[in-house]
Amino acid sequence: MPVPLAGIRVVDVTTNIAGPTLTWILAQLGAEVIKVERPHEGDEGRAMGPLWNGHGVYFLAINTNKRSIAVNLKDPRGQECIRRLVAKADVFVENFRRGKAESLGLGYDDLQRIRPGLIYCSVSAFGEKGPDASKPGYDSILQARTGIMSVTGTPDGPPVRAGVSLLDGGTAMWGALAVVTALYHRAVTGQGQRVGVSLFETGVAWMNYHLMAYQATGRVPPRQGGGHNAFAPYGSFPCRDGAIVIGISNDRLFRRLCEALGLGPLADDPRFQDNPSRVHNRAELDALLSERLQQDDAAVWIERLTAAGVPCGPIQTVDQLLHDPQLEAAGMLVPAHHPQIPGLKVPRVPINLGACAPEPIARGAPLLGQDTWAVLADAGCSAAELEALWRDGVLAGPVPT
Repeated sequence: MPVPLAGIRVVDVTTNIAGPTLTWILAQLGAEVIKVERPHEGDEGRAMGPLWNGHGVYFLAINTNKRSIAVNLKDPRGQECIRRLVAKADVFVENFRRGKAESLGLGYDDLQRIRPGLIYCSVSAFGEKGPDASKPGYDSILQARTGIMSVTGTPDGPPVRAGVSLLDGGTAMWGALAVVTALYHRAVTGQGQRVGVSLFETGVAWMNYHLMAYQATGRVPPRQGGGHNAFAPYGSFPCRDGAIVIGISNDRLFRRLCEALGLGPLADDPRFQDNPSRVHNRAELDALLSERLQQDDAAVWIERLTAAGVPCGPIQTVDQLLHDPQLEAAGMLVPAHHPQIPGLKVPRVPINLGACAPEPIARGAPLLGQDTWAVLADAGCSAAELEALWRDGVLAGPVPT
């Protein structure tokens, strides 16, 4: 099948997690992504441990199918190398501090003059406007700022961050969508444009339900642990040998749950007759359900509840997830060639298309500067220019023999 973004070239000067995840999505959808890194140190993500044969696992996960060039962007000659690349590119992605791109001659106006149809994507902590537009920020800082931490954790415990880089990944998703939208707009109109995404705006978007609920009720939402402020019963419940998660969102499912647990009369109890009543009497209901569930093992209850059509599931650890038959059936971990890590398997982009297909993961995350010579030669740099830049430390990476 055809690859969706085949023929699209992306110049990626981002570091850490959000930006590289954005271009990871584009790379797996078939775009040619040229990752620009600092000579010698590379992207900070390369050192984000734990290390696997000397390679940071974060970097391995979100840089597959990319090519790496090592260029010193502080040197005017390095900046000129990037401008040559942009002259043949479709997309430029950056996550510099505000004003940094312009100081390097790599701002939108600079590059748009070279490539009028360029899609220029900026990834930031707080966005392009407002009093905090120049502030740096990481995932945990923005989870706190946007209220996510305030609704995450147990009622009697402190606020906690989500155990995954929720805003980095979410911002990357919005950024990839923005780029694809802008590419479609260009196909229709011929116009390039600047697009922007930020962790702050992503966090606000993810808080949509809570923002609306507060405006409707005036009540600040409390932390519910594994539960949900809007539904009951909903969350984790102890069994004899562990715990399971149950999610009930309507009266029909609640009746099924009660019957499967052998607690049929609960479905007609006035305290639990509808969802608002169950939410109001959550503590009493959870106690009754927990008492019953602790009389048997988690696997037994999952089998019974699943047979009854009740949404439920195990609480798995990472090692259990790796052996989950559903993970294998979905093909979410795929082989990727890496010269220093035999048998490497990495997550694929979780998109399934009927008439076209994402790019197969042919190569793992690139070595630092692995493609510098080939990419810049293709951009028009002569062998003599490249040799001089290598000698002066403007470029790095293996020199072809």
